[in-house]
Amino acid sequence: MADQAMERTTIVAPLERCVVVAQDVERYPEWARDVKSVEVLERDEQGRAAQVAFRAAAMGHSAHYVLRYAYAGEASATDDPVRISWVLERGDIMRKLDGEYVFEPADGDGGATTVTYRLAVELAVPLPGFVKRRAETKIITTALEELKRRCEGAAAQS
Repeated sequence: MADQAMERTTIVAPLERCVVVAQDVERYPEWARDVKSVEVLERDEQGRAAQVAFRAAAMGHSAHYVLRYAYAGEASATDDPVRISWVLERGDIMRKLDGEYVFEPADGDGGATTVTYRLAVELAVPLPGFVKRRAETKIITTALEELKRRCEGAAAQS
């Protein structure tokens, strides 16, 4: 059974900027320290990454996996949340790695964004529950912290 985790943060950057950063998977190795390489295998009709191969650091090893992405909502229509979701198509150390980012305006002036990150993980090798929970927490916390740093840094430079 897959373990699920969720965390939320506020990023001091416009929603549009946060969505652009999250959609640009090819740049993940520049700012997501555990992502070592990314290859977009397929794009959707709007040019966004639809199928992506990753190599990432995972518990002292190099993990290889392919995710299928889906997109919902428009960053320009800030009343509705924008979702970027993914499902695992194949992976060498996990059976499931499904998740989503949900972006919503955090205030009335559009200067901040609330990001919710959900992740469901099932490893191919059984691990004690506390080890899995610690790994999930690290994945989500690190992902949100790094996304926040990238978006706020980019927003400050704009």
